[in-house]
Amino acid sequence: MANYQRVLLKLSGEALAADGEGLYDHAFLEKIAGVVKKCVDDGTQVAIMVGAGNIWRGRQGVDMDRGTADSMGMLATCINALMLKDTFGRAGLDARVLTSVEMPQFAELYTSYRAKEYLAAGKVIVFGGGIGLPFFSTDTAAAMRAAEIGADVMLMAKNIDGVYTDDPKTNPAAVKLDTISCRDILKDGLRAIDSAAAALTMDTKIPVLVFGLDDPENILRAVRGEKIGTVITC
Repeated sequence: MANYQRVLLKLSGEALAADGEGLYDHAFLEKIAGVVKKCVDDGTQVAIMVGAGNIWRGRQGVDMDRGTADSMGMLATCINALMLKDTFGRAGLDARVLTSVEMPQFAELYTSYRAKEYLAAGKVIVFGGGIGLPFFSTDTAAAMRAAEIGADVMLMAKNIDGVYTDDPKTNPAAVKLDTISCRDILKDGLRAIDSAAAALTMDTKIPVLVFGLDDPENILRAVRGEKIGTVITC
C-alpha cells in the first residue's frame, strides 16, 4: 500500500534517453508509465517534474547568453513533458501537461489550484518549463512545485542509487549515506541536489528521497515506503 498521498517525482532528461542513441528509450518510458500507474492505483497522487538533459542543458551554450541558453532548456523540458503525457496515456493514465509559460496549443498554464484539482481527481501531472526563469534548475523547480502542491515528499530518480560522501565514479572509497540533512549537503558541497533546491527544501521542510532509476520499480518501492536510496531531511 502507498505510504504517501501525494508525491512530486523528479525525472532527469537523461533517464528518458536510449543510452546515448536517440532522444528516448521508448521501452524504458513504458516501464516508467506502468510503475506510475501502479502508484496511482495504490491511491497515490503523482506529479512529475521532468528535466531536459537528453535534449539540451543551458550550460552547453558556453558562448551564449545564459538567459537564452536556459530558455532553450526550458522549452526542451516541455518536449519531454509531452512525450511523457503520450506514453502515460497509452498506459491508461489520464495525464496533463502544465507549463510555467503560456503555450495553449500544446499544454495548460500552471497554477497551483489547477494542479491540485487535477491530482485530487486522479490525474497525473507533468510539469514543463521549469519555473519559467533562467538560472534555476529543474531540481529547484521540483522543490518549488512540491511545496506549492503540498507534496508529502519529493522523489528524485537519478542515475545513481543515493547520496554518497563523494563521487563514487571517481572515488571508490565514497560511502553511500542512508540519511543526510539539507544543511550538511550545503556545508559539505555535495551535489545530490543543487544548492538552491537544498535551501528551499530546508525552508519548506519537505523530505527528499534520492534513489536509482536503473529499475523503474524503485519508484513504487519509494512510494510504498520501502528502505531505498538516501533520505534528505530538512
